Amino acid sequence: MRVLGINALFHDPSACLVVDGTVVAAAEEERFSRRKHGKRPVPFSAWELPEQAARWCLAQAGLRPGDIDVVGYAYDPALAEPAESLGLHDPWDHLRQMYAREAPGFLAEALPGLDPAKVRFVQHHVAHAASAAYAAPNSATGSVLVLDGRGEATSHLAGRRVGAELQTLASQRLPHSLGLFYEDLTAHLGFLRSSDEYKVMALASYGSPRMAAELRRRVYSTEDGGFRTTGVDWTEFCPPRGADEAWSSDHADVAASAQLVLEDVLLDLARWLHGQTGDELLTMAGGTALNCVANTRIVREGPFSRVWVQPAAGDAGTALGAAVYLSAMHGAEPSPMAGADLGRGWSEAELEAWLKTAGVPYERPDDVADAVASALAQNQIVAWFQGRAEFGPRALGHRSLLAHPGHSGNLERLNDVKGREQFRPVAPMVLAERAPEIFTGGPFPSPYMLFVHDTKPEWRDRIPAVVHVDGTARIQTVDSAAEPVVAAMLRGFERRTGLPVVVNTSLNTAGRPMVDDPRDALECFGSAPVDLLALGPFVVRRGSLFGRGDGR
Repeated sequence: MRVLGINALFHDPSACLVVDGTVVAAAEEERFSRRKHGKRPVPFSAWELPEQAARWCLAQAGLRPGDIDVVGYAYDPALAEPAESLGLHDPWDHLRQMYAREAPGFLAEALPGLDPAKVRFVQHHVAHAASAAYAAPNSATGSVLVLDGRGEATSHLAGRRVGAELQTLASQRLPHSLGLFYEDLTAHLGFLRSSDEYKVMALASYGSPRMAAELRRRVYSTEDGGFRTTGVDWTEFCPPRGADEAWSSDHADVAASAQLVLEDVLLDLARWLHGQTGDELLTMAGGTALNCVANTRIVREGPFSRVWVQPAAGDAGTALGAAVYLSAMHGAEPSPMAGADLGRGWSEAELEAWLKTAGVPYERPDDVADAVASALAQNQIVAWFQGRAEFGPRALGHRSLLAHPGHSGNLERLNDVKGREQFRPVAPMVLAERAPEIFTGGPFPSPYMLFVHDTKPEWRDRIPAVVHVDGTARIQTVDSAAEPVVAAMLRGFERRTGLPVVVNTSLNTAGRPMVDDPRDALECFGSAPVDLLALGPFVVRRGSLFGRGDGR
């Protein structure tokens, strides 16, 4: 059973191929087009498809469009209603719906040989739910919670997976939307809507939730598994911030207040859902599930003993969800995700060919992991390009920038390298078996950077670069069996420094997608002040490339 999943209508267009229940490939269009998020979520872009991502997914499996048994499109226009009837101000939404209805024809034109009759519309939030409920490990029975900005006519789904069946237990009709609530604040604070919500979460740590009580009068849960988000005029709480203006304590306080209210409502929804199912496992997806601070409160205070968040929880993940949902519906039981490394990769010969074409001096050390550990111990910044690219927004040891966590100045240094705001934190990468020695208050393992942990007091001064202003860290735990090269690098760094942690942040600069192919890696290395590029088993040193005389 060969199923192609497509996400295209709003933002983060993506494609996913599932063969006999196993995810073979998944990628976001932005990695090919080099446009952040692929496109903006406006009706005029709704016709744009993840053509390059879809073609690559098929090629990865040696398939042609005509070989596909069914295509899942992660939106069902038959369930949509006019925007005005939903209380939304979106005067061109009818154009979006028209493009959705015509998606089978657009797909057949983009992928010659594809039969448009094979395209099936999958409800947006069902696709989100399936991406978590079917992909999680040990999840034959479990609850699922989805929240985002909007789908066809709702913004939320609470449900349950029992075997192949995915049940919907509750949903929230628009205009009430926790995702749109957070998006509106993102824009009010001078950040880019449907893109920079994570910046609001980071800024919240610098503020006090002194406005939470007033916000709770307007944003609250109901007793039926739903919620209300009404009458929030952000100008009543703080003045809008221009994109190039400095943020004030009022801006941080309103971010902290909104973050706390969001967490409270999510906890209420999780408790209601557990009351309906009694399950041990909660799986989560939707853009709101990328809020790792809220996820951690659900773990700490919620009723579920296990919480698993799908690593591409935003709209990109609905391509995965549509594919595994239709796979299950056609009798091919989906297998759990083995990891997020579902994107493009290159052989050693192909990587070396890129280096030769670029004409850059390079080496092949006996042990690239040890060479990188040595550079990091000397406080060099390393661009790390290994294996297949990650699916989703987190760099998880395949397309990463690495640095020494023991120097507090490395946070500012990395933010300067990436050209981003200084209040933004970077993450610690640590072997799974070592993490409980250093961090507490969150789930272990945590391989996808989707929860925050408290840094133990005795470690905060030892690894200051990865400790956020509130003492937390968004950790990535590394399984040695799954990631042997990353694990070897971590061990080599600890032998030299006594620190079992390395800074990990995404390999990109501000406003650009994460590095995906070798050309991207070489361009990023050439344009940013990075000391060493580890491209598969090869290394390129800045000193060799630019003739610096300081030994780097």
